[in-house]
Amino acid sequence: MPTTQQLEKYAELAIHKGVNLQKDQILMLNAPVDGAEFARIVARKAYEAGAKDVHINWADDVMQRLYFEHASQDVLETVPQWKVDQYDYFAENGAAVLSIRSTDPDNLNGIDSSRIAAASKASGEAMKNFRKYTMNDKITWSIVAIPNPEWAKKVFPNVSEEEAVSKLWEQIFTITRVDQEDPLKAWDEHNEALGKARDYLNKKQFKKLIYKSPGTDLEVELPDSHVWKGGASKSEQGTSFNANMPTEEVFTLPHKYGVNGTVSSTKPLSYGGNLIENFSLTFKEGKVVDFEAETGYETLEQLVNMDEGARRLGELAIVPHQSPISQSGVIFYNTLYDENASCHLALGKAYPSSIEGGAKMDDDQLDENGVNNSIVHVDFMMGSGELDIDGITPSGETEPVFRNGNWAFDFS
Repeated sequence: MPTTQQLEKYAELAIHKGVNLQKDQILMLNAPVDGAEFARIVARKAYEAGAKDVHINWADDVMQRLYFEHASQDVLETVPQWKVDQYDYFAENGAAVLSIRSTDPDNLNGIDSSRIAAASKASGEAMKNFRKYTMNDKITWSIVAIPNPEWAKKVFPNVSEEEAVSKLWEQIFTITRVDQEDPLKAWDEHNEALGKARDYLNKKQFKKLIYKSPGTDLEVELPDSHVWKGGASKSEQGTSFNANMPTEEVFTLPHKYGVNGTVSSTKPLSYGGNLIENFSLTFKEGKVVDFEAETGYETLEQLVNMDEGARRLGELAIVPHQSPISQSGVIFYNTLYDENASCHLALGKAYPSSIEGGAKMDDDQLDENGVNNSIVHVDFMMGSGELDIDGITPSGETEPVFRNGNWAFDFS
């Protein structure tokens, strides 16, 4: 089990490199009830950093399952206005938003997928305004994870529950660099390295990327003036923050009408409390026109039918196969971790800041520039050690970007 010192270092990392909390800033903390001990440490570190206030929203897997088992359909389809107002209040007042994730990947197994989809759609619609604050980097926000017994046993099924939790903590501390002597400095160096890859791709301004691996043959057009991002982001106020901890990706957005071919998943996707495994998507002119799944077909069907934009891509991210998470050999059944072990794509809404001037564009302008819009944003993993990516330059030349799952060029 983790020591108090390890938990404090992790909390400091989340406060100072995750949301980068500023003096007199409010922190809105989303945390699981099973993680109360860690949440309290995070709150204390926030106050020590000068937080004006710390507001906590508690979450609980057991209550979530009871809700989906018993709530009436009209309740599932309604988000109380007070909840919308709460999130909007904190965003409008410049709060930092830190989410501590700890959930059972199989928590909603057996629940009618249409009930989960109804609640997801209602939440997506209700939180549109709040999502503009996070997806446009108007405020600082970050996501970190902590183990729970169910998640740990899913990842390490062949050991006792206690050992599984201990092993998952060990993985988390290693991957987030908490095990290093100075985690804050280690993250500065990591962000600098990701920045070099990001800057290289921004200079290239490829018109198209071509992905090829077993089960994948996909062409993805990139909008003019697209922006590659990776490592630390900057808020509207100029505050540097890391939205995901861990992060190993550089990412941009595809042209919503310019995706053609087939892509196959390489890791399970945990979505809506269920797993979708061994699935493929076929695109034509940017839209999913066919899909298959060995497990979780109904969940995938609900996802792509959430709205028009859910059938189009909003993000493409490049992650080397030699990344620490990939090299761990562990499947985490948690997108925060698995997406940073593998190149991935995202169905749904694009980050407007991934195109020059996008954060100030309205929906019509974003559409004109090929930026996808949706109430969902769901990453899925499609990278492996067999993935090759070619870039097509503005002059029409083909250049290798990835070979055998790793960078094909030196950007150091």
